[in-house]
Amino acid sequence: MTGLTREKTPISRSVRHTVIHWLSNLLLGVLIAIILAPILFMLLTSLRGRKEIADPEAPLIPDTWHFENYTGMWDYVDFGPLFRTSMLVVGTATILGTFFAAMAGYALARFRFPGADAYGLTVMGTQLIPGTLFFIPLYLTFLGIKESLRIPLVGHPLGAIVLYVGFFTPISTWILRSFFASLPPDLEEQAMVDGATRFGAFWRISLPLAIPGIVSTAIYIFLTAWEEMFFTYTLGVETIPVGIRKFIQGAAGTQLRYDYMAAASVVTTVPIALMFFLLQKQFVSGLTAGAVKE
Repeated sequence: MTGLTREKTPISRSVRHTVIHWLSNLLLGVLIAIILAPILFMLLTSLRGRKEIADPEAPLIPDTWHFENYTGMWDYVDFGPLFRTSMLVVGTATILGTFFAAMAGYALARFRFPGADAYGLTVMGTQLIPGTLFFIPLYLTFLGIKESLRIPLVGHPLGAIVLYVGFFTPISTWILRSFFASLPPDLEEQAMVDGATRFGAFWRISLPLAIPGIVSTAIYIFLTAWEEMFFTYTLGVETIPVGIRKFIQGAAGTQLRYDYMAAASVVTTVPIALMFFLLQKQFVSGLTAGAVKE
């Protein structure tokens, strides 16, 4: 009996492993389907007519594909300026936020100065406070700067850029600090022995090695800023999320255009999807590399 039990044990383990494997794949498939279902519904809605969307008995997959929804929505709310403003605000904020975070993250990872740990904890502590709590004094400050110094921080893309850089630099600094701390300092020391300055060692050695972390940080800033609406709407900056509200409110008192709204949502999602698929390897490697223990 003991011999039979020992012979069955490897088989039972293999069966258990196979069952767990299939159940895991099934659960993963269900989760992927739940995530992709709204995106598929949005895509199908963007290709349906107004009457089909309002009719609950109309089939989900339209008989006639209305590709004219994409050209119609572009003129319905003048979508071109919205797209250009979003690219200007989000692109500039991504570049500046990543640059400042790389400088500060490297300094926190390599230099020990009084208050370094307290400063690092303070940087993370700022992320625990919802932005809506201090937006009123922030808005009044921007308004005062506009009136006194004539710097257009309200009703101008510059205000949204300054706001996004201030919002995303702290968490990006913490991410890049962990990444730079995972890089061996011996490479920089060898470069300085050969005559390079501290900044030269950073620029030629550490920065190229930190490209995956920098790319992942830039993607994080871009994705988060691209879909943000509350602050830009309050500051009077018309980005794409703010412009989509016009489809909900109706332009010039007209009826709601859910077909145009879905088409605009698809166009808004395309840059994000392309960026993620093209840079997903750098994004994943940057996040995992920065997660090592110091």
